[in-house]
Amino acid sequence: MPANVVGQLSILDIILTLSFTLFIILVGRRFLSSFPWSDIRQLLTGFRITNSHPFSLSRAYTSYLRYASLSKQEVSTMEQSYGSIGRAHKQLGYKIGYPRKLNQFREAIGRNTTITTAIATLAAQEFSLEDNSYETNQADLSRVRESMKHFVRDWSEEGAGEREQIFKPILHVLQQVPPSERAGLKVLVPGSGLGRLAWEISQLGFTTKAVEFSYFMTLAMRFLFSPNTTTKPNQHQIQPFAHWFSHQRSNETLFRAVHVPDVVPRFSSNLELIEDDFLKLQPPRVPTSSASADSGYDFIVTLFFIDTSINIFSTIEKIYYLLRPGGTWINLGPLLWPASAQAKAELSLDEVMHLVQQIGFTVHGAGEKDDIQAPRTVECEYTSDKHAMMRWIYRAEFWVASKRS
Repeated sequence: MPANVVGQLSILDIILTLSFTLFIILVGRRFLSSFPWSDIRQLLTGFRITNSHPFSLSRAYTSYLRYASLSKQEVSTMEQSYGSIGRAHKQLGYKIGYPRKLNQFREAIGRNTTITTAIATLAAQEFSLEDNSYETNQADLSRVRESMKHFVRDWSEEGAGEREQIFKPILHVLQQVPPSERAGLKVLVPGSGLGRLAWEISQLGFTTKAVEFSYFMTLAMRFLFSPNTTTKPNQHQIQPFAHWFSHQRSNETLFRAVHVPDVVPRFSSNLELIEDDFLKLQPPRVPTSSASADSGYDFIVTLFFIDTSINIFSTIEKIYYLLRPGGTWINLGPLLWPASAQAKAELSLDEVMHLVQQIGFTVHGAGEKDDIQAPRTVECEYTSDKHAMMRWIYRAEFWVASKRS
């Protein structure tokens, strides 16, 4: 066959292949409303979203690995700033012990590095990762530090009071289900962070799935749940507040050590971690039937989650879609929308509640005085430093809603 004919056939094959791919995409977009355009980009370009977004596996792994170097750069900047003051002020600083404080900060970084390196080492083993050329910055360092504050919130004795305040209303609703029925019920916990709430729910006997998009969270969670790295209570020691010099009463509280975990958690047959975008999930199906009426979660629990939405309409629609008819949505949280106008819409509580009903939920109303499902305001904190000179109090809203059949 002549070469020019072969060339024409090759070009024709390429055109036909691309046309067929686009046809499949458009058909999928028409009939599968949950099919996101980001997936189209992956199909056409091979671009891996999971390795590029700010909370990706590669970025989180690299950030944990480089925690020490990023933190020491910060200390160096602080030392330079202090070094720029006059001699008289340096003498005063020496008398009150400020240079020693900066040295203590360096020592705390060294102790925290033991944990961050262990998290990265486990991630490298479980995901076959290698150090790479990803650029890391102060935002990545902040995410690592945030995960260490979540260690305190979720898995320390110090965080027990904060957990009690926000977990109790949710767990009380679930505890109304007879224990003999719980194993057959499926619970989804989006934005599960380091997984304590999901673990608590699984301990009640429910089949539980924890969903978390950020690998900064899930790598830390894996570290706590792995029998290779965590074998006993209070095994690990961190200094989670050492980087935050503001609002501190003393250096003793600033550099205090916190031990984790207060209990040893494990994944189990009724606790699964899903490391993915909540909006990409599909409802589970009953093995004995493919009927849509049998699919869906029995409960979806959102704790400090819905206000992280870029598009709150999509988030609540997804919650509705993932629940079975008659399924229950339990929510507790504030409305702190993403900064810098990232959110498509920033709704008031009244607007959110109207939207919930418009999408197809029936919100449990105020009933008896001690009705555990009644909507109410819960004053609480979030990853707080209980010894600091300031407190950020959320007046979070709690509600229970049912998906109308």
